[in-house]
Amino acid sequence: MVYGAATKSGYGAAVDLRLLVARAQEGDRNALEELYLLHFDRIYGYLHVTVGNRHDAEDLTTQTFLRMLESIGRFRWQSAPFSAWLLRIAHNLAIDHFRAGRRAQAEDEVPERDEGPSAEAEALGSIAQLGMIELIDQLSTEQRQVLMLKFYFGFGNAETGGILGKSEGAVKSLQHRALAALERQLVRS
Repeated sequence: MVYGAATKSGYGAAVDLRLLVARAQEGDRNALEELYLLHFDRIYGYLHVTVGNRHDAEDLTTQTFLRMLESIGRFRWQSAPFSAWLLRIAHNLAIDHFRAGRRAQAEDEVPERDEGPSAEAEALGSIAQLGMIELIDQLSTEQRQVLMLKFYFGFGNAETGGILGKSEGAVKSLQHRALAALERQLVRS
């Protein structure tokens, strides 16, 4: 697979991801750095939307790439691409984050939202004006994740299922229920 390199990476127009991963598995620091640069925005964006604040998203993004460094030698090309493998790591860390937060957080305490405007928040601001964010927030966590992975990140059903640990049928069902719920909410509005 050939992917466009991130412009800030300065590595050229395109990169062979399989070769890059192979080099990283052999301990090539430049390849590891390039994988980081190619995937940082996607991982951070996923975690920021999932956990809802910049600070936790930054911590979890760092943890994701540390896990990548620790386990890249065990990565094998299968049905899901490398980016789906990384998002699966991020997803698992987010779940662990919420579990730990539930244990530590008092029942009546509400987590604070990050108030600092980010480029992502400003971009999503135009959508929020239409009320879609509020409608999507009313969906279950799994439905939101499926919509985000499918429509924001562009993953197929198999890749989305791999990231979330669900079958393709479960992904299709979650997507169908989420879109039907959004349609019902829009009709009521």
